[in-house]
Amino acid sequence: QVQLVESGGGLVQPGGSLRLSCAASGFSFSNYGMSWYRQAPGKEREVVARLSSAGGNLNNADSVKGRFTISRDNAKNTLYLQMNSLQPADTAVYYCCVYRGVWYWGQGTQVTVSS
Repeated sequence: QVQLVESGGGLVQPGGSLRLSCAASGFSFSNYGMSWYRQAPGKEREVVARLSSAGGNLNNADSVKGRFTISRDNAKNTLYLQMNSLQPADTAVYYCCVYRGVWYWGQGTQVTVSS
């Protein structure tokens, strides 16, 4: 079955960096586009960045452009999100997901940006 396991979240000061990872299994990872979403307290889940199966960046949210970079390693079945210049507004639970007829989501990883 499809499994997506995020890791790499944590507490970081404003201006800091984190790299999130999403380990995928149960499907042909290299054949599917992947996405990162996030959900802040009291807000709806929103897309952060999307990547095609070949690694082409489909789109990033305006709020993270120039600061976040999505990438993938198809040999390791892993999706990444490099987050730089983090701001308190980036505080959220971050999820990776894939669409295979239905959406599959990981359990999420908490990112907290605070001094």
